[in-house]
Amino acid sequence: MSSAPSVSRPVPRPGILAIEAYVPGKSGAPGAVKVHKLSSNETPLGPSPLAIEAMREEAFRLALYPDGNSTRLREAIAFRYGLDPARIVCGAGSDELLSFLAYAYLSEGDEGIFTEHGFLVYRIAILAAGGTPVVVPERDLHADVDAILAAVTPRTKIVYLANPNNPTGTYLPFAEIRRLHAGLPPNVLLVLDGAYAEYVRTNDYSAGLELVLESENVVMTRTFSKIHGLAALRIGWMVGPAGVIDAVNRIRGPFNLSGSAIAAGAAAIADEAHVAAAVAHNETWLAWMTEVVSSLGLVVTPSVANFILVHFPDEPNRSAAEADAYLSARGVIVRRVTSYGLPDALRVTIGSEEANRAFVTALTAFVKEGIRA
Repeated sequence: MSSAPSVSRPVPRPGILAIEAYVPGKSGAPGAVKVHKLSSNETPLGPSPLAIEAMREEAFRLALYPDGNSTRLREAIAFRYGLDPARIVCGAGSDELLSFLAYAYLSEGDEGIFTEHGFLVYRIAILAAGGTPVVVPERDLHADVDAILAAVTPRTKIVYLANPNNPTGTYLPFAEIRRLHAGLPPNVLLVLDGAYAEYVRTNDYSAGLELVLESENVVMTRTFSKIHGLAALRIGWMVGPAGVIDAVNRIRGPFNLSGSAIAAGAAAIADEAHVAAAVAHNETWLAWMTEVVSSLGLVVTPSVANFILVHFPDEPNRSAAEADAYLSARGVIVRRVTSYGLPDALRVTIGSEEANRAFVTALTAFVKEGIRA
């Protein structure tokens, strides 16, 4: 009678150790006098004062478990967008919801599709669920609907699409989103990740709410970490068809949002003036940063989000890695995007006026020094 080989410690199931852990953007620079953090796409306006006050009030209830259904937050979201609260589920950041969808709809061997420069969490979620990641090429740093549809097989169960995309800042018009959905089999779930949707100012864009409400296989995820300025609280939400919401709620933990997150989120989404101020600030400085950086002879991918993607030549004294080190030494922290397949680019958040000008000043000096070298 044979026995299984002995092992000295617990072994993760196959595929887990193939996951590359997500590495957040840097937060500091050793020795820098003042740090301008432009690496994580955080809003320079901070959270709504209403959200801060809601958190203060919640402090007196810290001994109590929060509402396991995030009812107050779901109702606030529903009121803001004219939705049925029953079609909404909240998560500890939209990352958690993206993972729940993979756990609910992927089995071993099933395929999940995302684009080559798409959000890194998609790959992690698919692998963690036991699925197979399928990466499709983009066209000029834009998602390619035809390439996505060509990659669909009988094993495909989910398609993740960030619109706008991080880290490129590009987007697909809503007509293209509809074309993508029309080409997918009805059993394939289309996940529209709208983390940066509030920043988009183009007339041909939609985050996809109308498509969600008329379909059985489309969901949209959103976050409070960007324009609402609540990244530290980890709040995300998702709207979808009843069947998908039911499936996600069956695997969601009963208290996955804290009471502070629920209260602050409900207050933040009601403060439309604060959101409008953030949009106006971004619109002004996104255009300014794009124009000034382009004038230095660097390529900037046109962005509709709250960041820009700056491309550098693969040359001595002028590369993205050297630019990152140069900026960091001067207290300007940006994001390397090598892990996204973009080793020659840096992602730069639209920050405060002071931070934006500090970035441009340091980048200008780097470019001029590189040229002289």
